[in-house]
Order: sequence, then C-alpha cells, then structure tokens
Amino acid sequence: MQRSDPTRLSARARVFGVLASTGPTSRADLARRTALAPSTVSAVITELQEERLVVEPPGDTAPRGAVGRPPVLVALDRAAGVALGLDFGKRHLRVALADLAHRVLAERHEPLDADLPAAEAIARATRLVGEVLEETGARGEDVAGVGMGLPGPVHRPTGELGDSTILPGWVGVRAADAMSEALGHPVEVENDASLGALGEWMWGAGRGAGDLAYLKLATGIGAGLIVRGRPYGGSGGTAGEIGHTIIAPDGPICRCGNRGCLETLAGSDAILAALRGALDEPTLPAVIAAARDGHAGCARAIGDAGATIGGAVATLCNLLNPERVVVGGDLAAAGELLLDPLAAALRRGAVRSAADDVTVLPGALGDRAEVLGAVALVLRRGATLLRAG
Repeated sequence: MQRSDPTRLSARARVFGVLASTGPTSRADLARRTALAPSTVSAVITELQEERLVVEPPGDTAPRGAVGRPPVLVALDRAAGVALGLDFGKRHLRVALADLAHRVLAERHEPLDADLPAAEAIARATRLVGEVLEETGARGEDVAGVGMGLPGPVHRPTGELGDSTILPGWVGVRAADAMSEALGHPVEVENDASLGALGEWMWGAGRGAGDLAYLKLATGIGAGLIVRGRPYGGSGGTAGEIGHTIIAPDGPICRCGNRGCLETLAGSDAILAALRGALDEPTLPAVIAAARDGHAGCARAIGDAGATIGGAVATLCNLLNPERVVVGGDLAAAGELLLDPLAAALRRGAVRSAADDVTVLPGALGDRAEVLGAVALVLRRGATLLRAG
C-alpha cells in the first residue's frame, strides 16, 4: 500500500495515537489497543521507523515481575515533536517540556507574587518556555501542543477562569487565547486538580486505575477525576470543586461567597489561622515539621483537617466509587499525619462497599504532578499530534 491509501493513513494515525498517549509499547500491545492485525502494525512501525518517527528505546522497560524474555518496545522519536506543560499556582510557575515518548526533557520553576496580573505571569511563562526550548535544542515548530493548568474552575466554552479561583488577576481572562497569542501555539487550559489527576494517572500513583480521584490540598482544595480511564470535567469543566462543599453552614465566609466551605475549614490558610497563637509566624512547611517533631497543636490541626477532608471525600466515593484516591498538593507533605485521619473519616462516612473498593494513596509526583498533567493533556490527544506527511 502507498501512504496515500486512506486505510494505511488511518492505521498510521491509530498506531501513532496509541504511542503518544501510552508511551513505549510492544507491537503486540499496539495490535490489541488499535484493533489492527499484527502484520498491519508491523508494517506501520517499519514505515514510521524509516521516517525516523519511531525508535526502539534502549533498556529493559518490561513490567516488574514479567516472566520470560521481555518484549521489544517501540516509542515515538524526538523528531515526532515535543509537548509543553505550564502550571500556574498562587505563588509558583512551572514549565516542563517532554517528547512524545513521555520523556521529560527539561523543567523550570520560579516563585510568583500571590496577586500577579495575568499579563505579567504570561510574560514570565513565555520566558521560561524559551529557556526549556533552548536547553533541549527544540524549535518552535517542534511543539506539538501546549497544556496549561490554573487553580480554579475553567469554563470550557469560553476558556475563562471562574471567580472562585485563588488567582484574582486571571478572573475574566480568556486564558487559552492569551497564552496562545504569547506563544504562537494553540493552548489547552484545564483546572490544576484535573491536571494533577492526569499526571498521577499517566506517571504516578494512579497508573493502571480506571476510576481515580486526585485531591490537591493547598490554599484551595480541589479534586481531579478520572472516570473509565478518561478525565471527567462535567458539562462546563467545573466538576471536582470539592473545596466548595458546604461543611458548616454557619462557618467562615468563603471567597466563593458561601459560608463554611471545606477549604475554609481544612485548607492550608485555615490550618495556619488556627495555629497563630501556637507558633511564631507559622508557615505550612514549619507546621508540618513541628508536627513531625511532636508538637501536639500542629499535629492536631493537620489531623483535624484530614478528618474534615475525609468526610467530604466519603461523599465523593459514594457518588463516583473510585478505586483510588490520590492525595497531592502542599498539605500532602504531612504524610500519615494527614492521610490516616482522612482515610478513617472516609471509611466512617462512605457506604461500606465504596469504602472497601477505594485505596487512599499519597501522590508519587509531588509538586510536579500538575505540570506533568499539563504535558499529559497534550499527549492524550494521540493521533491528532501526527503531522501530515
């Protein structure tokens, strides 16, 4: 067949798409995932190798515990393109560049002022993108896509950040359009917790899970959801706003306008506020360190937050029945001081079957989860990344 044959072009796209979305894969697994005949997969791989778009990566990457000779894996070559990920937080900016074989090539991180206007944050991101491209020798035309995370509900039809975000300088900004104009590439924007879920699902503690909830616990509290192996954002992109679950109707006023939202009781600011009389100028890392050193008040504040979050997550488990809850964000650094009371409250509050089905795990990617999730947002587009040729 010639490459102009629509059947062969479709087969190329399917093979390319699986390699982009799953990373290094055996030919047999490619045949299973694409529903193509093994002979067709082999012919397509040979064709892509001749074009230097596919390689056999060095090293044994067979699954642990595999018996017998490991299969030969194939992966997309650097020449197939690169994916950019951007993660904007209240006080940080991260940028990562990866190839389409899921290898992270370069990363940058720098602090941001809490209320930095969107235009200034975008200018800084553009500079960091230039740095990672220069470091790796990649060109602008090599960029296959750009994913971007923001802390708050992103309204998909407009690309605007909702007014419950912790970034007031971004409210009303069409984030995807603004970033796309700065970089000269189309940009896909998603809520940061949703990207944390994608990152942990592709590279971290969520690998292999069909149904997953990722909790980002920091100044705000959000949940990213993977349902049947696909990210779930709801009809408009605001699914997972667990931080605005009302826990105490007469509680503190939240930035969203309601009273007693989960994050007003269990977010990092709430923990610090509870400890202002117990520590001099408390910061979250200082509180976590003190709790680990036996400070009873700090340990209590973290444990109470974990229990409050666990009660809300119990309801989430009753509704969605995930197999894993992966905990990330700044507060996750407290480890078992947070996770044990969270898991206990989940077990108390969820119906027994949902509680038995779920495992609560710490995230494996730490503060990189969201930026790697932004890269994953590009990679999961699969076949659409294939350049015409």
